[in-house]
Order: sequence, then C-alpha cells, then structure tokens
Amino acid sequence: MPFKVKPYVSEVTHFIQDLKHSDPQLEAKQKEGRARLWDKPQNPELTREFQAARVPQKAYVYGSH
Repeated sequence: MPFKVKPYVSEVTHFIQDLKHSDPQLEAKQKEGRARLWDKPQNPELTREFQAARVPQKAYVYGSH
C-alpha cells in the first residue's frame, strides 16, 4: 500500500496564501504600486551621457588621499 507524501509548505507560504485569499486584489495593488514608483520610461541618450561621464575608481578608495 503506497503512502502519499505531502510537499512541505512553510508558515510564510501559508501566510502569503491566506493574505492573497483574504484580499483578491492584492497582486493588482502591488503591480500598481510598483508601476508608480519604479517602472518609469528611460531616456537612452541621458543614460549614455551618464555612462560617458563616469570617472574610474581607484583600486583602494580608502587610502587614496
């Protein structure tokens, strides 16, 4: 008679599953917050200028006076 093995599910995973179950719109709210704070359009020309303006760092920065 074979026995069934349940996969291990941590307390944190249970907590997150319960949280998502209690608020079905949670993931949509998270995506909206991320878009508001982080997902901004990038300016490639400005990025190139920043990279071109970089100054190489010395090997040991703390004793370079």
